[in-house]
Amino acid sequence: MTFDFDRRIDRRNTRSYKWDQNGKLYGDPDVLPLWVADMDFPSPPAVREVLEKRAALGIYGYAIRTDSYLESIVQWFQRRHGWTIEPQWITDTPSVVTSLSIAVEQFSEPGSDVVLQSPVYYPFYDVIRSNGRNVVKNPLLLRDGKLQMDYEQLESLFRNGAKLLLLCSPHNPGGRVWDRADLLRLGELCLTYGVTVVSDEIHCDLALPGHKHIPFASLSPELADITISCLAATKTFNLPGLHTSYTVISNPALKRKFENRIKALSLHMAQHFAQDAVEAAYREGDAWLDAMLAYVSGNIDYAIDYLAEHLPEVKPVRPEGTYLLWIDCRGLGLDVPGLKDLMYRKAKVVFNEGSTFGDEGEGWLRINLACPRSIVEEALESFCRAAASR
Repeated sequence: MTFDFDRRIDRRNTRSYKWDQNGKLYGDPDVLPLWVADMDFPSPPAVREVLEKRAALGIYGYAIRTDSYLESIVQWFQRRHGWTIEPQWITDTPSVVTSLSIAVEQFSEPGSDVVLQSPVYYPFYDVIRSNGRNVVKNPLLLRDGKLQMDYEQLESLFRNGAKLLLLCSPHNPGGRVWDRADLLRLGELCLTYGVTVVSDEIHCDLALPGHKHIPFASLSPELADITISCLAATKTFNLPGLHTSYTVISNPALKRKFENRIKALSLHMAQHFAQDAVEAAYREGDAWLDAMLAYVSGNIDYAIDYLAEHLPEVKPVRPEGTYLLWIDCRGLGLDVPGLKDLMYRKAKVVFNEGSTFGDEGEGWLRINLACPRSIVEEALESFCRAAASR
């Protein structure tokens, strides 16, 4: 089966978070958006077919989960990641950010330190602060064009009493796919200091060719015992509007505490559409995913080559996973307002401005490359032309 990822689909006037807020957020309805992390590709055919069938029922009453749905998750992770999980370890949640927030609330104390590795997905900061905890940063290091963990500084945070770590794996915005040695060294520190790990692995299926995602909890039974894995099919198959995700927690005490809070908030009921879409994607979406990753990999190559030729002051970090490109624009000599002006007013494009991922991201931009190549070409041409003429 072949898939047409080059086809441009007009998403305007569809209540699209990405396409229908340009005027409100950026002062111009015609700016080209390559920011929020959803794709401009249709979901796999099997997903669309099952949703159409579900919609045709005409009655949208309360729903249940089936064993088949849970089995599709188990089989997906065995097939794609070599990770053996049990159905009883799975708890459905509305979103990964919901899972992160509940995990912070349940597995840390008010006023305590929670560690994140900056620059990182901005809701990490929100779920820590909104729960009355302290953000403690373990800034990542850029070495030889790759983001690396600073284990010495991290150990000092653990030694000072931090007992909860939010891990982003693969990393957003940097696109780093942590290898086994990285994760084992991290795990050793967590076991030594009694640290619980909340691992956001929503991009786990998006390791690019030549790289392999390793679920943190798959490394050993001891590490599984201290880990809340936060997962979803939404980034993989472009389903974020269905608001569905799940956790995998093998430790019965951790799972019971987490699940009790889900039930207390009445977030435990099955969604009418979501489970069908997830199961269809996991059972029939392999070919689509492989083709999409190959296409996005081509977009990444194109973007890196284009920037090297037309705007060498900007230095991209080649991603190992995700469809996001993290680019160092400090060579342009612009502050945050200057970068925003360059994007929104002069180039008429929208990338994510880097300081939203933490102070360490100031001077950087994040570009979403999960879109037709023609959109990438148009956006980069406009951005480079505007930067060159500033």
